[in-house]
Amino acid sequence: MPGPIQSIERAAAVLRLLARGSGHHGLTEIADSLGLARGTAHGILRTLQRVEFVEQDSATGRYRLGAALLHLGTSYLDANELRSRSINWADTLAARSGQEVRIGMHHDGAVLVVHHVFRPDDSVQTLGIGAMLPLHATALGKVLLAYDPDLSAAVRKRELTSLTRRTIVRTQALERVLTEVRGQGWAGEAEEYMPGEASIAAPIRIPGGLVVGAIGISGAADRLCDSTGRPRATLVRQVAQAADAVTTSLVDEN
Repeated sequence: MPGPIQSIERAAAVLRLLARGSGHHGLTEIADSLGLARGTAHGILRTLQRVEFVEQDSATGRYRLGAALLHLGTSYLDANELRSRSINWADTLAARSGQEVRIGMHHDGAVLVVHHVFRPDDSVQTLGIGAMLPLHATALGKVLLAYDPDLSAAVRKRELTSLTRRTIVRTQALERVLTEVRGQGWAGEAEEYMPGEASIAAPIRIPGGLVVGAIGISGAADRLCDSTGRPRATLVRQVAQAADAVTTSLVDEN
């Protein structure tokens, strides 16, 4: 059997170092901490930058873990763990609320629907697994934006598409909504994505509190919202309880 590959071991050591303390380290600090020549350390860092496992601050020149690596640690949840852990609770939420249920995660600047439960009635419905939903105009998306500062910052830098007359298109207004989401622990929207439709969602977390997805319901606005346009308290409570149940399942397993 071939022996260990030194360059991979050194790259792993760099990543472990960047994961400690403040998470921001200079080239000399990294090289000295690992007993590497500066040229060797720089070569490793440039390679890790190329695959987006490491990022360099343009102002300070210091290095930190990259978004690709941070997302890699929870990518197993996309098609496996999150969906399997959520299925029973999603079914229960659909039965209790009488609405369709979606579970979503961030993917490529949008909400990827990884699980979808139909409304428990006889109406014609279309399976939504694999659908990509806008972050700024859906309850699922607002949850993901509220708890991911980097994602929120990226969205604020681009033009927010108007989908209905109620869609939030001003970044300042969106930020106010995201602050509210963080304060109350859930998100809602009424006719921002589709006329006559509304949605409510709450965050799903893994051990340590990191939000990796959201679970929510959607349906007719007059059924999900009261006369003032606010989500009905009973439905909000049901969604929050489902999110907590999925989170507990993920935490207990780990």
